[in-house]
Amino acid sequence: MKERKKFSIVVPIYYNELNIPHTIPRLQALQRVLPDYDFEYIFVDDGSQDKSLQLLLEARKSDSRVKVVKLSKNNGSMAAVQAGLTVAHGDCVGIISADLQDPPELFLDMLQQWESGKKVVLAVRSDRDESWGQKLFSNTYYKLMDRFAIPGYPKGGFDFVLLDHQVVYELNQIKEKNTNIMSLIFWLGHDRAMVDYVRAKREYGVSRWTLGKKVKLFIDSFVSFSYMPIRVMSMVGVCFALLGFFYGLFVMLNRLIFGVSVAGWSAIIVLLSFGLGIIMLMLGIIGEYLWRILDETRNRPPYIIDEIYGDEMERPKNN
Repeated sequence: MKERKKFSIVVPIYYNELNIPHTIPRLQALQRVLPDYDFEYIFVDDGSQDKSLQLLLEARKSDSRVKVVKLSKNNGSMAAVQAGLTVAHGDCVGIISADLQDPPELFLDMLQQWESGKKVVLAVRSDRDESWGQKLFSNTYYKLMDRFAIPGYPKGGFDFVLLDHQVVYELNQIKEKNTNIMSLIFWLGHDRAMVDYVRAKREYGVSRWTLGKKVKLFIDSFVSFSYMPIRVMSMVGVCFALLGFFYGLFVMLNRLIFGVSVAGWSAIIVLLSFGLGIIMLMLGIIGEYLWRILDETRNRPPYIIDEIYGDEMERPKNN
């Protein structure tokens, strides 16, 4: 008789009261096409102030496979995923958003890849049914990640994944803050497969993925995985030093050879203003790195689990 395996699905929740009545049935329907798996649905409420938690608890009453993790406050989707992974104890763990822009049915293909021995299966977006502005930001971000942070990073990006329990265990040991957990999964370098799909348009509710959160993710990703900002600062510093040296040499030679004095202060003021702006930008970049170093040394947890609604959780599997 074939040994049954457990499949855990982690879903971060933040103001998803309109999505939950549609998301849970779609996930539960996977049991019919995957009868050889035992399911565990882990919903992580990331400080929602709507009816999300209430709807999740109602769903739990009729399905004991539904586990609800309530965080003490909003910590961001990456921290919510990290919290979900700590209480998942499946043989493999899927991560999917609650807005149904990523089709849960794709888990069938992803599980086939996992069964064949792949420890990480990425659902990569070949296209997305979103506005041109969202596409521009996303495509630029992923191209920069590929070019300057993690070579080979999928140009369409991903946040819909399937992980072997070994990878989940390793992620739980890292406990890194202010990071992009998806980039961390790719950085681990395990044998992986990619499944292409087109990301659908959001049908219910309004996305809380604001521009400010996107910018923070962009900064976190590059500070965590790339030394490119520091290298650029060094190159700019060298260029300005050379520019200042040659400008001074030009002024001195003009004075000694041709007797031409410096006419006015406009050029000097412009150069000083521009140079000070560059210096302030460099200090800001250094500050981003220093802040993250300080945040890590304080050893504060990236999230606090307020309560877990469900059966007694087992420890995540070791490899």
